[in-house]
Amino acid sequence: AASGPHSYSTLRDEAVKLFNSLQQLESEQDPVPLMQGVLQTCLDLPPLVDEIYCQLVKQTTEPPAPGGQGDLHYWQLLTCMSCTFLPSPPVLRFLHFHLDRRSRFPASEMAKYASFIREALGKTKGRECVPSLEEILVLMRRQEMICTVHCPGAPACSVAISSHTTAEEVAQELVSRLGLSQSPNLFALYEQSRRREQPVGNTTLLADVLTRFE
Repeated sequence: AASGPHSYSTLRDEAVKLFNSLQQLESEQDPVPLMQGVLQTCLDLPPLVDEIYCQLVKQTTEPPAPGGQGDLHYWQLLTCMSCTFLPSPPVLRFLHFHLDRRSRFPASEMAKYASFIREALGKTKGRECVPSLEEILVLMRRQEMICTVHCPGAPACSVAISSHTTAEEVAQELVSRLGLSQSPNLFALYEQSRRREQPVGNTTLLADVLTRFE
């Protein structure tokens, strides 16, 4: 059992609850909070990550209504998982085999998700936070988020970021955009809230910072 902000029972019981959540996902009109709940449980209980990946592969292998709402919800959760967690090597091989089979039908929506997931798995290293509700919404559409950065002495800048974009990459983009590439100064991003202001580490994922704001 675990304690803290999220209290859990045994792994077996939590696995059953997650399986029930996946069943509910099929008919859920607003799947985003349910998806975030599944992701949070996996973040808090890492042994369940492989279990959810395997369940999602099973659910998307021969769905009763290919391309229907339930099928798409499973693909969308699989997309969110791929941007948050890496499965163990055996499950990763199993998952790639599953994605490769979907690629045989490149025009289908599922094949587009499969391609997005395969690319994400090559970049995912692990997250401090699960995706925010906004991030889940854009991942469901296979799009990028827009992050607004306020720069001293310059207008606020909007930068498109993915689940894998680091603070250093955004800082370099802004330096280039503001014509400061030749400046001898060092530049960094700061995270500011009502209570504190602190520098964001170069390797920190901007998506994690946005989740903290949420």
